[in-house]
Amino acid sequence: MKQVTLPPITISTIDYDRLSWIATAGVNGQHYTVAEMLADELDRAMIASPGAIRPDIVTMHSEVEYQDEITGDVRRTTLVYPGEEDADAGRISVLTPIGAALVGLSEGQSMEWLGPTGGRRKVTVQRVHFQPERMAGISV
Repeated sequence: MKQVTLPPITISTIDYDRLSWIATAGVNGQHYTVAEMLADELDRAMIASPGAIRPDIVTMHSEVEYQDEITGDVRRTTLVYPGEEDADAGRISVLTPIGAALVGLSEGQSMEWLGPTGGRRKVTVQRVHFQPERMAGISV
């Protein structure tokens, strides 16, 4: 199997603190594999102050358009914390495989991983439509 090269990612200090807690708590709970994926992403992330986050980076509560590279589908969603997800409103949790893959990516970057059944998954960020850091200078 080919070696997957992981793209560089950037996460704000505020998101990093909260996501670290969520990933650690999730590793001990029902979301073990996704929490572990999120923890791995956090371990390799560049951490920056909220004001230093570029507007093309997916942060928590960003509205993002991405392409599923396996199906070709393009979707628009808002990345949220667990408990805030709502499929009808287009909000996905960071504790889903796609949510954990999107956080920290910038426009044009792709993330590839193996799904729970061993199948390859890949998403590419097309556009960040809204990002809280750019609007308020802090993460919501």
